[in-house]
Amino acid sequence: MKDSIQSINELIADQKPGYSLDQRFYTDPAIYELELDKVVYRNWIFAGHASQLPDSGDFRVLNVAGESAIIVRGSDGTLKGFANVCRHRGSLVCLEERGHAEKFTCPYHGWMYDIDGKLFAARNMPDDFDMASHSLKTVSVETVHGLIFVCFTDEPLSLEGCRRDMAEPMAMFDFENLKVAATKSYEIPANWKLSVENYQECYHCATAHPEYARMHTLMLDEDKKARVQKKMLDSMDACGLKKIEIDFFNEAARPGEMGYGYSRTALFNRYKTGTRDGSPVAPLLGNLTDYDNGASDFNFGPFSFMLAYSDHVVAYVFTPIDHNSSKCEIYWMVRGDAEEGKDFDVDELTWLWDITTISDKEIIVNNSKGVHSKYYQPGPFSGMEKEERSYIEWFLRELQRP
Repeated sequence: MKDSIQSINELIADQKPGYSLDQRFYTDPAIYELELDKVVYRNWIFAGHASQLPDSGDFRVLNVAGESAIIVRGSDGTLKGFANVCRHRGSLVCLEERGHAEKFTCPYHGWMYDIDGKLFAARNMPDDFDMASHSLKTVSVETVHGLIFVCFTDEPLSLEGCRRDMAEPMAMFDFENLKVAATKSYEIPANWKLSVENYQECYHCATAHPEYARMHTLMLDEDKKARVQKKMLDSMDACGLKKIEIDFFNEAARPGEMGYGYSRTALFNRYKTGTRDGSPVAPLLGNLTDYDNGASDFNFGPFSFMLAYSDHVVAYVFTPIDHNSSKCEIYWMVRGDAEEGKDFDVDELTWLWDITTISDKEIIVNNSKGVHSKYYQPGPFSGMEKEERSYIEWFLRELQRP
């Protein structure tokens, strides 16, 4: 193992700045195992909105890279997290993705746990068996202004900076009182880094995403983008939005804290929001009074990204399934009092990012096939891939973190 880590460190040292990763970072199982310890299990992952678990006993299961967590509203009304692993012989306890439970019963031998994780029934055990020492193991769960985050370590990064600094931009869209209108999950047969890297850059947007490109301005050069951006900035105040920029994202994160960031970018003039024709798809969020023709990017750590239009929020979460496959989960959120069928149509709400993600899946799979070729060698990043470059540089530093 020591020799393997030394070999990986040498590979990192040989990584050429400004170039994509060496093939081994996508194909070597030893590197993947190191990633799990240094990156995946150490960082917070978005797991839904608090409104999805309103009552004691409401739960959902989050599966990430071979680990499984039960997130449940406990008897005291707080959210709790437990490893979905029976303390008897290790079977998964909860086989449903979500629901409501008065107790959790292991399907293997029938051990029963209450919604606070305590074992209360284990038949045919010795008289001196101590139930109290066989409760479900805990998993870290926190909320940030209504958003649920899970971390598979007992000593997670602090969320206090994020909770404090993101309070103002999140309040503009009233994140606390959003609700999830729809969710979709996309399995991608490719290493997880290829999925995240694809999301990090818009160099491919004009080529691969005509639906996205006709409304979003990220693929413009700086001069053209500045002109459209000025019009949005001039209208923000009147619409109830503030000019805020936050950059404590991964590479700029404070020591011991999860990285986070916020910015707002203009849409093309005739698009008020991210829909087929740019027309409103749901009621305005929070206390917004009008559309400024913009969309905000929220970044929460290395796996969770959100795009806030004036009338809905789209959350993207990328996680590994195993070494060669990953998952993208999308949540579409609207204001809490919006009614489906009256205030919004789910098909229209989900159209843009569903069609975009289906296209991205094909792109990522083709990328993976090429990366596995004997002819692959790292290529140089363009100026429009600076976020991807920063992400990779952060990732490499994390692999070497003591």
